[in-house]
Amino acid sequence: MPLSPRTLSTYDVLKQHGVDRRTFLKFCTTISATLGLEATMVPKVVAAMENKPRIPVIWLHGLECTCCSESFIRSAHPVAQDIVLNMISLDYDDTLQAAAGFQVEEIRKKVMKEHPGQYILAVEGNAPTKDGGVYCTVGGDTFLNVLKETAAGAKAIVAWGSCASNGCVQAAKPNPTGAKPVHELITNRTVINVPGCPPISEVMTGVLTYILTFDALPELDREGRPKMFYGQRIHDKCYRRAFFDAGMFVESWDDEGAKKGWCLYKMGCRGPTTYNACSSMRWNDGCGFPISSGNPCIGCAADGFWDNGPFTQRLSNVLVPGIESTPDQIGKTLTVLTGIGVGAHLISRVARKVTKKTPETGARESE
Repeated sequence: MPLSPRTLSTYDVLKQHGVDRRTFLKFCTTISATLGLEATMVPKVVAAMENKPRIPVIWLHGLECTCCSESFIRSAHPVAQDIVLNMISLDYDDTLQAAAGFQVEEIRKKVMKEHPGQYILAVEGNAPTKDGGVYCTVGGDTFLNVLKETAAGAKAIVAWGSCASNGCVQAAKPNPTGAKPVHELITNRTVINVPGCPPISEVMTGVLTYILTFDALPELDREGRPKMFYGQRIHDKCYRRAFFDAGMFVESWDDEGAKKGWCLYKMGCRGPTTYNACSSMRWNDGCGFPISSGNPCIGCAADGFWDNGPFTQRLSNVLVPGIESTPDQIGKTLTVLTGIGVGAHLISRVARKVTKKTPETGARESE
């Protein structure tokens, strides 16, 4: 008896598309590397892709600009096509689907009814709460109600981008619509926050792949972000870090430092305080990220970044210990410390010379 599209595993679907076993294993290895897994974990990824049925996904859109979807479809490892067509069953997404209107809402409700506790809810954008949430209405119902209704039976809830994760520009002061991020509206469930404006495409596909592979949520930090992608500051892997450590900074956009690729911290770069994978994974199949194109990081993965401008001006509240130390200053400090050390050594030598043991008592006395 042939399997229904719902019960097909990723490997089943790939085989139907003519993918051989060798290519499938390479596919699993690439995914494991993207997730930062050890080589010993590859067999688990292979087993999951072979045996587990594809997960139904409902992808909602609230107040947002669709930049997260734009990023998602540019994933290279794995490509978005493999995610959407082979690894998951994307049953509802009003940006990608052909249907519209009330027909689409019936699809969403059908998935919720037939697969309770089995589908992933992916949310792009946030919900207005002022005046009953009327400022974002879907199929005659407020997005606030649609979000809460769909979240009730979801296996996992993923908040794509800064809009869904922490409010973003819609929640910027004075926030006229009362926009709130997903985790402030769904308080009885764990929400996976994937911030960024937009997030890196491979981060988005990586989160879905992890849930499919291990049937569990990835390890999250205190802000609900996957540690595998948000465990390091952009500054830690930035190729301009050496200039930062040497005290070599761009002082204006057209100076020699800018031409030579020096550190952009003094031009407003938030890399030293922003946690994201931009400097290690980069964008567009690893081609680059904002800092590599000469623009400082604006900290778009950080909570409240939209109210922390201007973005091209260094702010006094972006604190980095020791940032003001230049090589000359460091050299002067080391010279002083070395002098103190030498002086202390000489005093110690003199003290040892002017003391001796008395033959009678064995006690030390000064000369």
